Amino acid sequence: MKQFLYIALCILLTGCSLDEKPVDQIPEEEALNSQRSLYQNTVATLYNYIGGNADGQGLQGTCRGVYDLQTFGSDEAMLPTRGTDWYDGGMWQEMYKHTWGPGHELVGNSWKYLYKVVTLCNNSLEKLEQHKDLAGVEYEGWRSEVRAIRAIYYWYLIDLFGNVPLILSTSTSMNEVHSTDRAEVFEFIVNELEESLDELPYLFSAQPGYYYAHVTYPVALFVLAKLMLNSPVYTGVTNPECYRKCIQYCTYIENMGYTLQEKYSENFASNNEISKENIFVIHMDKDLYTNQQQNILRSLHPRHAAALGFSGENGSCATKRVLEINGYGGKPDELDQRFLDNYYAGDVVGLNGWPVTDRSGGYFAYVPEAVELDLSNSPYLETAGARMHKYNVDINCTKDGKLMDNDIVLFRFADVLLMRAEAKVRLGEDGQDDFNRVRDRVWMNHRPCTLQNILDERLLELCWEGWRRQDLIRFGQYRSLYDGPDAIDESDGHTTVYPIPDAIVTLNPNIKQNPGY
Repeated sequence: MKQFLYIALCILLTGCSLDEKPVDQIPEEEALNSQRSLYQNTVATLYNYIGGNADGQGLQGTCRGVYDLQTFGSDEAMLPTRGTDWYDGGMWQEMYKHTWGPGHELVGNSWKYLYKVVTLCNNSLEKLEQHKDLAGVEYEGWRSEVRAIRAIYYWYLIDLFGNVPLILSTSTSMNEVHSTDRAEVFEFIVNELEESLDELPYLFSAQPGYYYAHVTYPVALFVLAKLMLNSPVYTGVTNPECYRKCIQYCTYIENMGYTLQEKYSENFASNNEISKENIFVIHMDKDLYTNQQQNILRSLHPRHAAALGFSGENGSCATKRVLEINGYGGKPDELDQRFLDNYYAGDVVGLNGWPVTDRSGGYFAYVPEAVELDLSNSPYLETAGARMHKYNVDINCTKDGKLMDNDIVLFRFADVLLMRAEAKVRLGEDGQDDFNRVRDRVWMNHRPCTLQNILDERLLELCWEGWRRQDLIRFGQYRSLYDGPDAIDESDGHTTVYPIPDAIVTLNPNIKQNPGY
């Protein structure tokens, strides 16, 4: 049936009504009547979905979706129960304990969102083919851009869910939709990106210009490097050639002129479009776009947030593992220099430089080491945990701090250096120079470039950026920090992928549930 992909989107994937008609919908003959309108309605429109303004939407910046699966399913961050707040039916405790099931809200939201964008990409590719003459000389470039976006979304799908349906056409029938082996989808993603490379703009994406925040040549290279580094996870086979390709792709990125920004914090400032390091971002502009950054306000206490000019929800915070790796609580010279760039800890001040006060009029202070899964009976119910500080405060932010000008960083060059160092070490080579460059930027002493030190460095450098779960799985260290009497056995590795949502398996028996769920 020709309109299957829309049915898949509306029933199998999102559960919305087939009768919905967007108020801004216009006839196709009007939407695709010029080369410019063709690009706007088949390619440019896809970038409206990289960020988001509602739960479950966007790759980062919003709540209860992809970013939360990658972050709160790891040992990087948690959302403790704080009395009557943040229990949410046990959702966040399940993320910490790794006891999520096929009906978990974050699992369902992420599946729906990722396949929605895949669906839109498939539709765009078909419209481009139908209007090939109108596209003219731009056809191959536009087609490659959409193929690359779709490949990136399939990468997120295999990373989170393992075996997933590979749907490439709106003419696919329901009985043709089935679980495709993760390794097969991996090969598809790699081929799509490699075949698209030559037609993608050889331009920086994270700096102002026509392709600002678009998928360009270095963005695709970055994803290919990630795929090669994680290939043993995705394919079940360790192939040294993949590590060599990872090194090659990382070097291509460096040769384009990317380098580390002088100051770590500049990558996350309200004017971070000046960064020489950021490779791919979600474009944030409070006057032009509706993309939101909700992660900061979700973390900060309302009293602290108010002193910074926005609202706070007193939720997410760092785990004790994070404190340990950062050297928090030890000797002052052992604390990683990035800790106070990435976290609020201890006494905090407002924009005016004055200390924030607590309810009694004393200094308000976060207590990082007091964090526990359930703080309901703790004297530190409101203050336990180091809070998110990654993005500098935009003093002109609006909508209670959700609309800000700090572009949300998805990919950056420091990660490239750490990927290349890791790939070299896995090949038995020396990755010390790349490793040292990352630490030198923040004036930290050199450490041996071992796999464990690389894993720790990735947390120190890339915290709050959505990589920790993937990293722990690649290093064979993915398990819950929870050690209570009801802790689950993860020795079979089933939690390294999330379950396929209940609704999907129920609607289509050809889609198989992941083992262990």
